[in-house]
Amino acid sequence: MVLFSAISSLFSVAKIENYIHPKKLYFLNVLFFNKNLLFINKNLLILHRNLKTNIMSKTNNFVFWGLYIVAWLIFVGLSIEAGGLLVNFFFTLYNPEFVQNLYQKLDLIEMYKDSKLAFFGVYSFILIISILKACLFYTVIRLMHKMDLSKPFNTFVAGQISNISYYTLSIGLLSYIARQLVKNLMHHGFVPDNLNQFWADSQAFILMGAVIYIIATIFKKGVDIQNENELTI
Repeated sequence: MVLFSAISSLFSVAKIENYIHPKKLYFLNVLFFNKNLLFINKNLLILHRNLKTNIMSKTNNFVFWGLYIVAWLIFVGLSIEAGGLLVNFFFTLYNPEFVQNLYQKLDLIEMYKDSKLAFFGVYSFILIISILKACLFYTVIRLMHKMDLSKPFNTFVAGQISNISYYTLSIGLLSYIARQLVKNLMHHGFVPDNLNQFWADSQAFILMGAVIYIIATIFKKGVDIQNENELTI
């Protein structure tokens, strides 16, 4: 279309060149050529901008789906870990000798013999934290699966981000409480030293949960403002 317009302009100049003074014709040709060059440059800039936008969009989609696959892998791993701990718990109660053959070789048999209250308390924290971690990444997967990147600001996305912040804060706070409880029990010789792996990152979860909660609050406020503007329009 751009080339056709330029050629048409050239033909128009050629038709009238016999009726115009040579000097005026020269300036007229310069004017037409400059006009066509500006028109071509404008369209080339628009084409370049569109190509750049499409490339960035494809890159963002590639990164998004890559993170979606990673979230699935983490969710599956956390689900297997939570299931293994649950199986380990029941075998500790009913068939302690078989615990060493399980996927999660968490041997708390001595604690169970010394204090059943300490055993059930510590194991409850372990199971709840493991299940909450799996629920956290399930919420992330659900958010990424249903979120529309072209229109991300909506009530569903705001609600899911809020749920992620609640799960993250809950994991952090429960992990911190469990770690303090285990420290107290270790003074009485009830708890082995290999339990720190389940709540070593409690402070990181608390900090991350607080940050996500702030983001969720801002996001929710943005959705409310957007809905008000739509109603006004």
